Amino acid sequence: MIQLKQGAYLYDGKFLSEEEIKAKGVAPENLKDAYKGTMAYSILAAHNTTGVTAKGEPLKIKFDALASHDITYVGIIQTAKASGLQEFPIPYVLTNCHNSLCAVGGTINEDDHVFGLSAAKKYGGIFVPPHQAVIHTYMRECMSGCGKMLLGSDSHTRYGALGTMAMGEGGPELVKQLLKRTYDIKYPDVIAINLTGKPQKGVGPQDVALAIIGAVFKCGFVKNKVMEFVGDGIKNLPIEYRNGIDVMTTETTCLSSIWTTDDEEVKNYYGVRGRLDDYKAIKPAEIAYYDGVVEVDLSKVVPQIALPFHPSNVYNLQDVIDNPGDILSAVEKECNRLLNNKNIDFKLTDKIKDGKVCVEQGIIAGCAGGTYDNIIEASRILKDRSVGDDKFTLSVYPSSTPIYFDLLAKGAISDLVKSGANIKSCFCGPCFGAGDVPANNALSIRHTTRNFESREGSKPANNQIASVALMDARSIAATAANGGVLTSALGLDYDNSIPQFEYDKSIYEKRVYNGWGKAQKDAPLQYGPNICDWPEVIELTDNIAVKLAAVINDPVTTTDELIPSGETSSYRSNPLKLAEFALSRKVPEYVGRAKNIYADELARRDNGLPEEYANAVKKAGGVKGSISIGSGVYAVKPGDGSAREQAASCQRVLGGVCNIAKEYATKRYRSNLINWGMLPFLSDEEFKLGDIVIVCDVKKTIDEGGCEFKAKVVRGDEVIDRVLRVDPLTADEREIISRGCLINYYKTR
Repeated sequence: MIQLKQGAYLYDGKFLSEEEIKAKGVAPENLKDAYKGTMAYSILAAHNTTGVTAKGEPLKIKFDALASHDITYVGIIQTAKASGLQEFPIPYVLTNCHNSLCAVGGTINEDDHVFGLSAAKKYGGIFVPPHQAVIHTYMRECMSGCGKMLLGSDSHTRYGALGTMAMGEGGPELVKQLLKRTYDIKYPDVIAINLTGKPQKGVGPQDVALAIIGAVFKCGFVKNKVMEFVGDGIKNLPIEYRNGIDVMTTETTCLSSIWTTDDEEVKNYYGVRGRLDDYKAIKPAEIAYYDGVVEVDLSKVVPQIALPFHPSNVYNLQDVIDNPGDILSAVEKECNRLLNNKNIDFKLTDKIKDGKVCVEQGIIAGCAGGTYDNIIEASRILKDRSVGDDKFTLSVYPSSTPIYFDLLAKGAISDLVKSGANIKSCFCGPCFGAGDVPANNALSIRHTTRNFESREGSKPANNQIASVALMDARSIAATAANGGVLTSALGLDYDNSIPQFEYDKSIYEKRVYNGWGKAQKDAPLQYGPNICDWPEVIELTDNIAVKLAAVINDPVTTTDELIPSGETSSYRSNPLKLAEFALSRKVPEYVGRAKNIYADELARRDNGLPEEYANAVKKAGGVKGSISIGSGVYAVKPGDGSAREQAASCQRVLGGVCNIAKEYATKRYRSNLINWGMLPFLSDEEFKLGDIVIVCDVKKTIDEGGCEFKAKVVRGDEVIDRVLRVDPLTADEREIISRGCLINYYKTR
């Protein structure tokens, strides 16, 4: 089904080794720059401001448009405003698809929406009101374009199937674009995803996506690389099918994605939406070199299921149906190990009834699940059937009002309602724990993006735990039609033809505020009582004393574990209030420990080093110059998943100064640490809770571009010599860390 191969040349539609392509008579001089034949190269080169486009060389990218939703845009605009923002220099879309329900914290969610609209008016932005569209569907429909590059403050910013290279990053990277700065990366490796064959009936985009994720995530085959989709199989996929695969590439930890667009499907997508000017055919050059190849035979893909607690924990769905005891028992055991909480008895095997797996909930929603094609096929499967009158429930969230409107016109909504399904508005809530939270110990099957621990909204720290298994909408509908008994859509008898989508642009024209190019600079920003400025952050001192407030030895730590989603999202406009939730579902004691360490730092500023730290410095042999105290987090591989910057900023406002890791799960989490002035240390050694790590000459090493830091770990009476590392930092990144954070960096300029 899927094979991973090392570097190869794409030539005449085939992937060849260097020896094979030379045997075809291709001259060696034509191979030297073959990496420039990729689609990724041409788009990156067109957006790079330095003119340097060689492999491994630095790029400074300027994007064509930006996107944020209502749990990120307030902080981004506040930061940019504090740094001198006068007007949005490129189109900036503010959607309201995360805190849409206004169900937590009184007025604060709607206060954020009022702030967003006032910012769109003042700075010349585009404001999409609540319940109109999820962020990525709107961006596909209205802002994508072949050859464009878009940046979003949401990790699933992916529009590659529409010829658009898009990236999800933390808010500070958007601030840089708003201040006419650049997105700085090294020229990335490019991995070809060669699609061949045609999917079987009942196999959907989530099945293909999960199969790919399962093959590449654990080995890091595409980590921080561009996934470039090529191959004859693409023409066998409807455009929304491609979008459904593409948006899930985020879960591979790739940097971005791009697809060939030289066919009628992509052209028709733009034409139907009245945007043919944004279409052009994109494909690789005659010779293109790829740093790796993922071979995907679509005809061999079967329905998949990602069991808790990660999208890469993938099994063939039929295997789970046929052998639930062994598989669910093994997953249950591993999940209990990861939870490491004696107060929770996590169960999956109790879902097995008479040899069948019975689930309590089905969800089809968001940028991955709520597409027109997915819902059409789900409605066809459920037509004249029933979801039953027992525990199982099914909720369907169309991902935009134009999609919702056409589903109504086509009768799909009626068929779903008649089956007992709940139809809800355009909302991302089920994807991050703010809508349709399952009951304790329930199992939910979802065509959404993630199934991390507590991602669905349960709170393990409060002895709550539920489970999400990712599946495709087709098999979810088949399960619903079977009353909640886990069922595959493969071989199911239903009409899977997709009627032509009809797009009504007037729906957005009547509700979306489009102020691009029409900034009203004298218009006031409207603040609610929960919207607060960032607290002051001091510059880096000559030396630092870091006390570890959390040590996490799990193989991977997700962003959700660093700062939970769900109802906590309502406080993202209030840095100090949100910080109270930092690591609350993983290390509940972290906030108290960090606050105590920060209190020691505040005492130091008034009275010098407290006794505990003075003794540690003395044991370490002393330091020259100034020294400050800060908390730190050690994790093996932190930052998998979301782009949300608050995973770093919450640590920072609590006095955090660094993370120490064996590796960082994503580029975006490392970038968030840097932009908040935190040192992204690397070490292969082990650390213990309460270790005081004295890092000598840290500011000098940063300022001079060094990558190794001499450190002393003080553990009681023991002193251990260590060397901490950082991957190379750009000149701007070094100055940001030295200044204390991105806001300070801009203030000095």
